[in-house]
Amino acid sequence: MISVEPQFITDKTGKKISVVLPIKVFEAIMEELEELEDIRFYDEAKKSNELSIPIDDAFEMIEAKRKAKR
Repeated sequence: MISVEPQFITDKTGKKISVVLPIKVFEAIMEELEELEDIRFYDEAKKSNELSIPIDDAFEMIEAKRKAKR
C-alpha cells in the first residue's frame, strides 16, 4: 500500500483547494490507477461474452494483413 502524507494548499478562507505530493507517490498512484483500469476493462470484456482470440493470434492476423497490403 502507498503511504501518502499530502500537503494541502488552501485559499484565503482556509478551504483546501489543492494537494501537493512527492513525485514518487504521484507516479505510484498513477501506476495503481492504470492497473485498476486494466482490471476494469478485463472484467467488462469477460462480462460481454463476445468472441475473443489470444493476443498472439491477433498480432499474427494484423501482421498478415500488413504484409498483404505491401
